[in-house]
Amino acid sequence: MPTVLNANNSTLLIDGDGVEGVQSIAFRVVTERENIRAIGTNERVAVSFGLRTVEGEVVVRSLSEAFDTKLIARESFNMVAALKNGPGTDAAQKSYAFDDCFIEAKSMGLSSGGVAETTYVFTATRVREE
Repeated sequence: MPTVLNANNSTLLIDGDGVEGVQSIAFRVVTERENIRAIGTNERVAVSFGLRTVEGEVVVRSLSEAFDTKLIARESFNMVAALKNGPGTDAAQKSYAFDDCFIEAKSMGLSSGGVAETTYVFTATRVREE
């Protein structure tokens, strides 16, 4: 049976400190790729792989002082998303550790009758599943 992870019981840490108001986190691993062509044909014969990086974004209700500080200082940090399927220490958990992160961009939105949400776009050297 699959483990269903619950956002309400999950946490996000920047350099070991909790981030308040996190609404969502999304990331993808990007690997450079180059096709090696065969001479005299339109088919590839091999693939050459290069740099691998992580790109992602975190959406926070209102704003995050921790992310804003890292953005202004252009300072690297480590981030851990500890995802759980329920409350308590015995709940099933999956963690993603992002190494050597930088905040690349920030955007903010506020709609009528709503609460401000800020989206922080980050890059990382690698992500480790724990």
